Amino acid sequence: MPLLLGTFSIVARDPDTGDLGIAIATAAPAVGSVAPHAIPGVAAVSTQAFVNVEIGRKAVRIAELGVRIGDAIESLLKVDPYREYRQVIGVDRETAYGYTGSKCIPWAGHIVENDLAVAGNIIAGPQVLEAMVKAYRESRNDPFPVRLLNAIKAGEEAGGDTRGKQSAALLIASKNPRWEYNLRVDDHPDPINELIRIYRKTVETMENFKKRYGDAMSIIKL
Repeated sequence: MPLLLGTFSIVARDPDTGDLGIAIATAAPAVGSVAPHAIPGVAAVSTQAFVNVEIGRKAVRIAELGVRIGDAIESLLKVDPYREYRQVIGVDRETAYGYTGSKCIPWAGHIVENDLAVAGNIIAGPQVLEAMVKAYRESRNDPFPVRLLNAIKAGEEAGGDTRGKQSAALLIASKNPRWEYNLRVDDHPDPINELIRIYRKTVETMENFKKRYGDAMSIIKL
């Protein structure tokens, strides 16, 4: 039985580093285990609504062959008999893409711009997505992960998932990975704020390690 994710998410490309990231929240458990998929320097995808996990897994692999992420996703949706129940967004090194099937539960939709895509289903309305884009744009001077977290926080404040909240995740595909680039909150009454707390705690911990151990930190490879 497919997992139904009434979800709002953002995928984006960092213009400074080329890192590709996803932030997502939903009123279902463990969204980070099924929705976000990414390969450094290639593509990032969020698959949601009635989730087809294989679309996320395969799309980033197809993109690794040099195919644009939109073409990769569309090739997979074309052979999916339940494509009208799917919602998928993706970003690669140059483009962004969004798809919302006609049978996704309202309100459902997406916004695509050059370096990002946002999408949601079973959400309060288009204002959720508009708030996400606005928050991401207005925090352009913040670190990339913070911009993604700001986006889903703004989406929640604009109404978010109408069923409630339970899990959230942050995934960043980078050629210079860091501890705080892959974080999940699988079951929590306030998952986005908990994800932000874990992000800040992870950054703080790693900064303290650097101060204590200095150059020795370079031997750690993620």
